[in-house]
Amino acid sequence: MALSGMRGLSVFISDIRNCPNKEQERLRVDKELGNIRTRFKNEKGLSPYEKKKYVWKMLYIYMLGYDVDFGHMEAVSLISAPKYPEKQVGYIVTSCLLNENHDFLRLAINTVRNDIIGRNETFQCLALTMVGNIGGREFAESLAPDVQKLIISSSCRPLVRKKAALCLLRLYRKNPDVVNVDGWADRMAQLLDERDLGVLTSSMSLLVALVSNNHEAYWSCLPKCVKILERLARNQDVPQEYTYYGIPSPWLQVKTMRALQYFPTVEDPNTRRSLFEVLQRILMGTDVVKNVNKNNASHAVLFEALALVMHLDAEKEMMSQCIALLGKFIAVREPNIRYLGLENMTRMLMVTDVHDIIKRHQAQIITSLKDPDISIRRRALDLLYGMCDVSNAKDIVEELLQYLSTADFAMREELSLKAAILAEKFAPDLSWYVDVILQLIDKAGDFVSDDIWFRVVQFVTNNEDLQPYAAAKAREYLDKPAIHETMVKVSAYLLGEYSHLLARRPGCSPKEIFSIIHEKLPTVSMSTVAILLSTYAKILMHTQPADPELQNQIWAIFNKYESCIEVEIQQRAVEYFALSRKGAALMDILAEMPKFPERQSSLIKKAEDVEVDTAEQSAIKLRAQQQQTSTALVVADQSSANGTSPVNQLGLVKVPSMSSSVDHNSTDPGMAQPNGTLTKVDPQPQPPSPSPSPDLLGDLLGPLAIEGPPVDGESEQNVVSGLEGVAAVDAAAIVPVTVQTNAVEPIGNIAERFHALCLKDSGVLYEDPYVQIGIKAEWRGHHGRLVLFLGNKNTSPLVSVQALILPPSHLKMELSLVPETIPPRAQVQCPLEVMNLRPSRDVAVLDFSYKFNTNMVNVKLRLPAVLNKFLQPITVSAEEFFPQWRSLSGPPLKLQEVVRGVRPMPLLEMANLFNSCHLMVCPGLDPNPNNLVASTTFYSESTRAMLCLSRIETDPADRTQLRMTVASGDPTLTFELKEFIKEQLVSIPIAPRPPAPVPPTPSVAQPVPPAAPSNDPGAMLAGLL
Repeated sequence: MALSGMRGLSVFISDIRNCPNKEQERLRVDKELGNIRTRFKNEKGLSPYEKKKYVWKMLYIYMLGYDVDFGHMEAVSLISAPKYPEKQVGYIVTSCLLNENHDFLRLAINTVRNDIIGRNETFQCLALTMVGNIGGREFAESLAPDVQKLIISSSCRPLVRKKAALCLLRLYRKNPDVVNVDGWADRMAQLLDERDLGVLTSSMSLLVALVSNNHEAYWSCLPKCVKILERLARNQDVPQEYTYYGIPSPWLQVKTMRALQYFPTVEDPNTRRSLFEVLQRILMGTDVVKNVNKNNASHAVLFEALALVMHLDAEKEMMSQCIALLGKFIAVREPNIRYLGLENMTRMLMVTDVHDIIKRHQAQIITSLKDPDISIRRRALDLLYGMCDVSNAKDIVEELLQYLSTADFAMREELSLKAAILAEKFAPDLSWYVDVILQLIDKAGDFVSDDIWFRVVQFVTNNEDLQPYAAAKAREYLDKPAIHETMVKVSAYLLGEYSHLLARRPGCSPKEIFSIIHEKLPTVSMSTVAILLSTYAKILMHTQPADPELQNQIWAIFNKYESCIEVEIQQRAVEYFALSRKGAALMDILAEMPKFPERQSSLIKKAEDVEVDTAEQSAIKLRAQQQQTSTALVVADQSSANGTSPVNQLGLVKVPSMSSSVDHNSTDPGMAQPNGTLTKVDPQPQPPSPSPSPDLLGDLLGPLAIEGPPVDGESEQNVVSGLEGVAAVDAAAIVPVTVQTNAVEPIGNIAERFHALCLKDSGVLYEDPYVQIGIKAEWRGHHGRLVLFLGNKNTSPLVSVQALILPPSHLKMELSLVPETIPPRAQVQCPLEVMNLRPSRDVAVLDFSYKFNTNMVNVKLRLPAVLNKFLQPITVSAEEFFPQWRSLSGPPLKLQEVVRGVRPMPLLEMANLFNSCHLMVCPGLDPNPNNLVASTTFYSESTRAMLCLSRIETDPADRTQLRMTVASGDPTLTFELKEFIKEQLVSIPIAPRPPAPVPPTPSVAQPVPPAAPSNDPGAMLAGLL
């Protein structure tokens, strides 16, 4: 393909390379396309040399990323040229410009067929290469018989035959009917007798595809595959060009062993013995060396041999040898080898009689839990979980508990669940089980699901001997100054039921138990308050005849919660107060809970439902799982026969759900993929699936699966239109930390993308011609979890990828490892853990850079971890609002400001804006219909859950000003929240957007009442303000 003789093409390429910017390049390309179009219109005056030159220029322009919507016919016509230079250009350009569904390909089918059946081997290779690249059902139906004849032809050179085998493989994947099973079984057996390793390797790829669909028809190929392995293992008749770093054709060895794994078993004893001798030779001859390339090749052969050994259920001696070899691998420094060793040892667990051998490496596996690579830590956790039994459960669980304090947030829920399951399944005694669960809750309360503490309560209730011990341990944990809310729940329940068993111990009298539990009441949520009320009632029941002082204290609490807004709390308070007046009869009514009926553990059931690849019993199941996983990940092209590596194998449970509105033990399928997972994306459209894909950026190159900045729709406009002032630093979402010198221009309004993400939890943060950055976030209390979706939109890899988080002082942020290279048309998911330490409006910055071809791009983007993400809206009644408002009197806890320059908006739009910022508008509290009252709860590590109240007084005659009052129990929070609300309301010049239509009847604006009675809540609020 010498292009040096085409001076015009060389000059054009030089001009493109010398363009100073993208605009100059576009002008030069448009000029050249116009010239080519003009010359093609006068096709009769074109010489073959000129036509070839212009087609080359079209291909170069297409490779630069520009659309070439003409000239296809000229490229196809070159295929029928009689000379090699023109024919070569025609085949290459047609393969690049046209896909399998293009109409022009039908014009070339006859020419391609003539080249395939012709005698010119060069033309045959060109035709087979193009058919193999493009594929398509029409090519498969028309050309498959001729391609099959080439494969079995004895007169063709090996170069043509191996290309024909790969071409038939592509056609078979597109249309399996092109290969007749009955006629091809014997032909495949003949092909496996081939001496040329190139033809043999191509034929083996074809065999793998054939036996994956129907192994029954190809039993005659099994002994041939074993003979090929024998030949390669003994290095017999292997040419030097097929020896890679001293290893005879490692690619052929891997494919042969993979083909053998699709057969259920090897029945012939001689063949089985020969195969095991080969596998023994591979196991004995593989070791870790310094040469990386040799390591890669030898380990590819070795791990395929291990999979075949497991599939064939080899003798225990060979299994022991395999595990010993894997034990050496998990102790080396190279992380990739350690990962593969842990992964294959996990698969070995399902082989019988090898658990004791694997236990010998327990210390090294535990050491892998502290590896810097999170993927190795996950594999070590899976392996420890699978190898645990009664003999080593205590040691493994203690190691997991010790590791829990330093584990990543992404692993803590999985780690907690596995430790709880192991403690339940293999507990030497129940007191140890109680100790383990309470330690779990103490160390990782946010990541312990309710199922775990429900289960320990069931055990304690059903075992009377355990009850005093469990109550005493719960009492010890309550002495700590700061404990998790889940610990408050389980301790309160146990002490409510069994504290009377500790009455004679020091510090365990009913008054002292009540006092220490009641200290936790102000810091807990409503769901825990319900448990505490039940505990108080139980304490009263156990102290009959009642202590008057203790009884009055508990009655006062019941009276307080009789008017609670939560129906559950209110009902409990009313009923417990009424029951506590019944005296001794209370002991019968509130007697101890009966024993729970025997049932399957919900934790073990969850483990069975989400079983990982340790349950694989054969390589056939592994192959099937890989194909299913591939179908789930590849959005468009679901016809691949080989499949991709299984992705969802890393843990027993998925990433912890952070949504405050969802049960904590639920999981989000969209967050199930592990860190750094690559998802291949095909640009071809697919019919809609019955259920939405959990992948946020699943179809990266088609219609986006995530929400971009809202353009249409009344509700979206109402929400986003109030966010022009959300930034505390700059109106643009690219932070001007340094001067941006990027030649790449972003797509879309970046400021609007950032503003939209401040009000919702998923969307596109940044996009340019090469990369797309999406975000999916979940928030719970003062914790947050963001997943950054880094998508490569092009057919070339993105290299030198770096992502650095610049957090403000009030946020603690931890970003997982970001790969340096993103493959073509692929995406990477990178979790980011966030913890809010104190109130602030400062914004975290993502410093993202990458290199595409010669372009080095660096952008600094604000992340939407803003103040309102840590707000939880709450509705308050008049009875709850006024006492709080009175208690927060004057600065700095209550601040008032007259705000001018407000962007005029209807009251309903302002209410929608407040609701979208997680400030709950409470109608009916203010008598003036032009005012708004809102409430919310702010979460941070320093303030915990703190109630915030606000009032907005507007003037109907002048919507550009208003008076705002904000109150909370923390001076810093009051100031920051006031400024945050002010930023939402003050008008900042940005690109204009069409106004949102206002409904004719606003739900907030009420007719002004003629007169408010003295006990009216609105009148009371007006008097207070």
